[in-house]
Amino acid sequence: MSASILSARHLSKVVPSAEGDLTILHDLDLDLDGGDSLAIVGSSGSGKSTLLGLLAGLDLPSGGEVKLAGHALSQLGEDERAQVRAEQVGFVFQSFQLLDNLNALENVMLPMELEGRKDARQQATLLLGRVGLEHRLSHYPRQLSGGEQQRVALARAFAADPAVLFADEPTGNLDSHTGEHITDLLFELNKERGTTLVLVTHDERLANRCHRQIRLEAGRVVA
Repeated sequence: MSASILSARHLSKVVPSAEGDLTILHDLDLDLDGGDSLAIVGSSGSGKSTLLGLLAGLDLPSGGEVKLAGHALSQLGEDERAQVRAEQVGFVFQSFQLLDNLNALENVMLPMELEGRKDARQQATLLLGRVGLEHRLSHYPRQLSGGEQQRVALARAFAADPAVLFADEPTGNLDSHTGEHITDLLFELNKERGTTLVLVTHDERLANRCHRQIRLEAGRVVA
């Protein structure tokens, strides 16, 4: 077995509300190895997106610790956490999150350019070819369908060769046929590149393709 790339110990998140403290996550433990895939499932408001944010270092827990690629995230400052994310993490969101003023090629090149990579254009072109968009390099997001935009987002997420890719409802805005195509690409790239996948999804077919699933109810792991 490869070493754990992502682990959580006694993870909890409590936020203040008008009625007093609200516990969104209770005492959660998790271990993921390199190349693993995990689906986080549960009803709306069960704590799925909160957990994703904590695991990715976008937010800090109220208690417990997340270790990502050997870094204890709570012990890092905001800039250091951002650096770990830049080096180790890719993201795919339901809403694609592409930059409107950049074409497909430029959107995928961006994370590599920020790293100072000289091969950004070449790698971005290869990745867009890999997701079947070699004929759409100079198209802007508004000129692409939802499925094409999500394929650009996938190419961009894998561009920096992340250790872990976090996807929040990656097929949520897509029809079932397009969603299935995106799912196929996600797992093909996951296998080719040895990236660990962490997915929040309502899509049972997507969840069932992961090695593991955890089901949350009111912030607790029930299965």
